[in-house]
Amino acid sequence: MDSLTQILLGGAIAAAVAPARHRRAALLAGAALGTLPDLDSLPIMLFSDDPVTLMTVHRSFSHSLFVLPLVGWLVWWLFLRFGQGRVAEAPRRWFWAIQLALATHPLLDAFTVYGTQLWWPLPVAPTMWSSVFIIDPGYTLWLLLACVVAWFARERVLAQRALVFGLALSSAYLGWSLIAKGMVEREAQRGLAALGLGDAPRFSVPMPFNTLLWRVVAMTPDGFVEGERSLWADRGPMEFRGHASNTQALAEARDLPAVRRLAWFNRGFMKARERNGRLELSDLRMGAEPDYSFVFVVARRDAGAWQPVAPEQLRPPWEARRRLGTMWHRIWNSPTVAVVPGPHARADD
Repeated sequence: MDSLTQILLGGAIAAAVAPARHRRAALLAGAALGTLPDLDSLPIMLFSDDPVTLMTVHRSFSHSLFVLPLVGWLVWWLFLRFGQGRVAEAPRRWFWAIQLALATHPLLDAFTVYGTQLWWPLPVAPTMWSSVFIIDPGYTLWLLLACVVAWFARERVLAQRALVFGLALSSAYLGWSLIAKGMVEREAQRGLAALGLGDAPRFSVPMPFNTLLWRVVAMTPDGFVEGERSLWADRGPMEFRGHASNTQALAEARDLPAVRRLAWFNRGFMKARERNGRLELSDLRMGAEPDYSFVFVVARRDAGAWQPVAPEQLRPPWEARRRLGTMWHRIWNSPTVAVVPGPHARADD
């Protein structure tokens, strides 16, 4: 999730657990702890400028449920051992305030599609429950209101009630996002089964800033299909558009280190394209055809074979105003023109 949301979540949890007389200090401490895991990008950049490494190592060791409890214990012990302040006054309450402010950060990140390595260093695929977008006011607003009230109400009962209420409502929103995802998945299964793709690898993810409009992508032998579902407007069968991917080039380059790393990280949800003798890989999970947030050049063709190159991240233009306006309209309206399914599109180099 975005940094503001993580700051608010950490502050709200720490302030709800710490003693009331420490509430403002807990809000500040929880805010700092809530954003601490995302600072992993700084040390990573000291050791590598490889964009594939930067993407796939982010949310690994710093988001591990094996590592963060140890970090939390160390922070608590240092304040207890060398400080004479609030932690020493209420060590048990502060222990749990610190632990929860840290642990909830990767758990919230796991609700997004990016991928969070909760079990690092175990070699398991990153967790991506993908039920909320990285910025979602429906989740963040309740935490913001709770923290503002708690800051000004301080030790009063109103502050604790606001914190509990804000945490409960934001958690209920996460619960709703999972219910919404289940509804979309059921419709997607029906639509894909009708295309003979019922067993195809797929993912669903909400569109930006909401949980009413969803995007579903399923992989095919020649590329992938993409469809949208509005829980507000759509009633008929879910329909999909076919898109090409150079699956032959991807198969030929599958053993290159950057390709293997990306395939592990994004579970194979990639679009391959050969352009000017270079192999471009787009992460299908973030963006929508034809614009994606993460596009990497990972190889070049030499004497008919793919040779690895230092990965390069491309920055394609993204027309935010057009995209967001179309998305907003789509939430409340079904498509006016039927979408023609095309699961077996040819690769377009």
